[in-house]
Amino acid sequence: MHVEERHREILRRLRERRSIRVTEVAAELGVSPITVRRDVEALAERGLVERVHGGAVLPETAAPGTPKPPVRGGGEPVFGLIVPAADYYYPEVIKGARDAAAERGIRLVLGISQYNPDEERAQARQMLDDGIDGLLITPCGPARGRSWPTELDVPYVLVERRPEDDTMGAERVVTDHVHGARIAVRHLAEADRKRIGLLLREDSPHGALVLDGYRGGLTAAGLPAADEALFRLPPPGGDTAERERMLVGFTDAVAEGRLDAAVVHNDHDAIVVLQRLRARGVEVPDDVAIVAYDDEVAALADIPLTAIAPPKQAVGAAAVDLLAQRIADPSRPRHRIAILPELHVRSSSA
Repeated sequence: MHVEERHREILRRLRERRSIRVTEVAAELGVSPITVRRDVEALAERGLVERVHGGAVLPETAAPGTPKPPVRGGGEPVFGLIVPAADYYYPEVIKGARDAAAERGIRLVLGISQYNPDEERAQARQMLDDGIDGLLITPCGPARGRSWPTELDVPYVLVERRPEDDTMGAERVVTDHVHGARIAVRHLAEADRKRIGLLLREDSPHGALVLDGYRGGLTAAGLPAADEALFRLPPPGGDTAERERMLVGFTDAVAEGRLDAAVVHNDHDAIVVLQRLRARGVEVPDDVAIVAYDDEVAALADIPLTAIAPPKQAVGAAAVDLLAQRIADPSRPRHRIAILPELHVRSSSA
């Protein structure tokens, strides 16, 4: 039995019995008491259980005041979660959703669309056929097509998406990326940087929000928003010639002193830029300060990058809570939650 399956079984027994003994659960699951003891320790570190002598109990904070959604046909509630990828940005969202679901006694079923709208809809249909009680979804594809979950016949919550058709009243949990870009610019302006550029991944669904925040941050700091300071970068698998032209244009602007700071969206491109600047003899942060956006791998750069860190785990957890409350009380007012990202200061702007 896989470790996650054992954790679910332990939590299920705790919800049913309010307490468990390690030896009894080990016998029921067909594993050693040492294995169950380690599982209990891992769950206790996540705050999902409280260890007692010989076993575990539910933490007092998880028992009262936590409404459980009604379940179609009885049994354990099941939520679907469909995200575009599991290798960048979304692993932490998944973790936050998984932990919040476990606290509420909800089974979470995961789907990865790989940024394929057809695959996304196929997975949603399969989950509905399997009998999920609600869906958490990050729609992919063109912005104009991201409102399709309104067609679903179960409650749903959008995760890190604002649909173009914003009149449908869809509930959502998102990162406030406008705020993230604004605090990045403010940080650079407070370091007396006057010529702040933006290198923006043009394929990002958050790009327009980051651009809004960047421009708003410049205005708040009393700095000009020059078009020549904005570089729209195709993804690595996109237009390679245009991507190279943008990278060369950006490094030229820094090397020639036209920029003394930059916000770079995302981490991967920030590391590429850092390497190119150093190859040109540009000193970071002396000649140019850099703030990356996403904080997935920014700290691993050879000069650790200051970064804006979206609250990914908190987004996943809040989405589960919002959906559970919707199912428990269908008449409650609709909610849209925006969670603020944080600035993590490192060597690239210190």
